[in-house]
Parts: sequence; C-alpha cells; structure tokens
Amino acid sequence: MADKLVRATAANGGIRAVGVITTKLAEEARVRHKLSYVATAALGRTMSAGLLMASGMKRSGSRINLRVKGDGPLGGILVDAGLDGTVRGYVGNPSIELPPNTKGKLDVGGAVGKGYLYVVKDVGYGYPYSSTVELVSGEIGDDVTHYLVNSEQTPSALVLGVFVGSGGVTAAGGILIQVLPKVARDEALVETLESRVSALSGFTPLLQAGKSLTDIFEDLLGDMELTIFPESQLLRFHCGCSFERVLGALKMLGESELQDMILKDNGAEATCDFCGSVYQASSDNLAQLIVDLQNVKG
Repeated sequence: MADKLVRATAANGGIRAVGVITTKLAEEARVRHKLSYVATAALGRTMSAGLLMASGMKRSGSRINLRVKGDGPLGGILVDAGLDGTVRGYVGNPSIELPPNTKGKLDVGGAVGKGYLYVVKDVGYGYPYSSTVELVSGEIGDDVTHYLVNSEQTPSALVLGVFVGSGGVTAAGGILIQVLPKVARDEALVETLESRVSALSGFTPLLQAGKSLTDIFEDLLGDMELTIFPESQLLRFHCGCSFERVLGALKMLGESELQDMILKDNGAEATCDFCGSVYQASSDNLAQLIVDLQNVKG
C-alpha cells in the first residue's frame, strides 16, 4: 500500500479529518538513519504528525517544523514536513534502545523525556510563526494534541502509531480529527467523537486488521454527514540537500579555515542530518571556493 494522505469532513463541514499512511516513510527513515526500535517509533510518529499538521496549511510551499527537545536519552527529534506531502527528519541518538513501557509498548515517552515541543510554521510569506509548549508525555501524539488545543485553540484528537518488527516497519501512520468553531458548542457531538476516538486501541492495529483510511473514517464519522475527498495525496521522504548547498556552507567558513582543510584533510566531508547523504568536497573544490571569496573581495 502506497503512503498517502486522505482528507474528509463531517458534521456539515464542522469536523475536519485527515489520515496518513506512512509505513514506507518510517521504514526509509529507519534504514537511512540506522534507527533502533524506539527511535524508529519516535521519528515515525513525529513525521506522521508533521504531515497531518501541514495538510491544513493553505499556501503552496508552506512547511512546518516540529522540534521535540526532551531530557531523555533520545536527544531530541526534528521533523520538516510540507503541504506538498514531503517530509524528512532525524533524532539525536538513533541507536538508543529502552525496555518496553508498563503497557508492553515501545517506550517513546521514556526515550524523549521531559521538555518542550517547538513548532515553526512557514506559510510561504512573511516571517514564520513559532510557538512552544511543554511536553505532556513525550509520546508525541499527546504533545502535539496539547499544542493544537492550547496554541491553536482547536479541539483536536490525534492518534499516531508505528509498528516495528524484526524485519522493519510494517505499519505506520495516524489520524487527526479537529472540531471547528461551527460545531464546537454541540456538546453531545463532541462527547460522542471523544468516546469513539478513546475507544480505539491505536492506529497500527487498524492497519494490521486490513482497515483503510476510508474504513477508519467511516467507523468514526460515518453517521455524521461524512464526506471523504476523492483525491488522495502521495507522501514521500524527501530532502533538498545538495552538493551545491554543501559548498555554500563551506564557503561561509572563510579562507583560513578552507586552507586548513586543504592542508590537513585534503578536502572535506559533510553528512546531511536529515537524510544521511554524505558529500565529499575535494581540495580542488575548496581551492575554488577560496578563489571565489578572493574575487568577491576584489
């Protein structure tokens, strides 16, 4: 099944629902970064959350950054997701592993620890919007929900999941349901919705049971004037790094540092944190950067 995003509405447009399947994305991240089980779950959940949040942005080119900074051994998470369905991300300590939590599940909360969630939204013009909230549990879903309710003042339910087996990620994704102002005062509707979401055993068990995103929406919202948008959006892991960008970053080090790299290392090596790509700059590349800097000086 291809990774995709599906949108829906219910309650005559008063409820917004979005779902993502990110199994291949989470597996690609696991392989690229050589992630442990718990690190895979943490990054996979955050990538799904980023894509779900980015789906509500309006302007082409809009992106959202989620930075989870906790005091746990994972060392933090950074995810960059776009309205275009692209996402990338990494964790501070990809090899950390912890025993299962008291529920027998991967202890993402223990790996993340206590700290803060930083959200930066680039809406495609002007200055990016940023906000910070304290982590509620470190389990990612609770923390992002806390942000949506308190910073964006939108009643929201978020369910995320990543199932990692011995052969890699076999199920991953999530759903986001938001109650918009036009029906927020309908207490009976809100209570029914909360009860149904709370009754879910998780997201990955639904996928493993053969449920599609459409099936999940039908189960939750089928009797609430559900409308599922026919067009699904394909999702993919994508990083915009390039050799040219690496050279641009190296140029900022200045002539003396570049000369030192030529003499001591006969070049330079850079690794992209987001995707793990390794770039090699030869001594000739560095020498050309020095020439460029000297020409600018005139």
